[in-house]
Amino acid sequence: MATHRFYIPPPGWDLENLALSQEEAHHCLDVMRCSVGDRIIVFNGEGTEVEAEIVDTSKKHVQLKSLLVSQTDPPPARLTIGQAIPRGKNMDLIIQKATELGASRIIPLLSERTVVQLDAADLEKKRDKWQRVAIEACKQCGQNWLPTVETPLTVDQFVEKSGNAFRLIAAISPAARTLKEILADWDEENETRPADATLMVGPEGDFTPAEVSTAIGAGFSPLSLGPIILRSETAAIYALSVTGYELMN
Repeated sequence: MATHRFYIPPPGWDLENLALSQEEAHHCLDVMRCSVGDRIIVFNGEGTEVEAEIVDTSKKHVQLKSLLVSQTDPPPARLTIGQAIPRGKNMDLIIQKATELGASRIIPLLSERTVVQLDAADLEKKRDKWQRVAIEACKQCGQNWLPTVETPLTVDQFVEKSGNAFRLIAAISPAARTLKEILADWDEENETRPADATLMVGPEGDFTPAEVSTAIGAGFSPLSLGPIILRSETAAIYALSVTGYELMN
């Protein structure tokens, strides 16, 4: 029974010549202790999964033979989360859970209350690391659609670039409403549920009033996550869970 999963990015995906890259080959051979004759699962992050047999190995290479190809349908709705970068390793947790919950895009945000200070080079290194976290989450949970982790943006940049009509910002405000209330208004104006949704979740201490005002002024609806003040990572998981449930079922 093939249980171990490995990622082959789309540029290297060739059903007639499947092979693991150096990093995945190391994980396969040295960490998981796979060998010639073993069966593994490989996926390309775009919905295709293959059960394959290891037919040849070297220190930096694992050659595979395709046995069974399957396709996973894309999520019924595309979820984008703009998440203000929290302290420590909590962003890793948020990316892991966002991947499991079916997010399509994850955009780290640099808000006024973001504690982490990074220059341009550090931002790209962080992006690469967080993309790897998403890949590992896909490998562990069986998710065949890999979310894109983008280079961090400021709140203003994110708001300006957010394109779809259904946009939510988690807010601690008397004006914030539940998702069901927001969707009820949407349903009155549209014949179908939104196929795309964009969520904004703040850092410890939440977004500043100015940032919230900017988002609402650009068309974001303030979303209530209940009466209890949630930690940033909990708010992200909650918001993605309820939005995904409503739009994907």
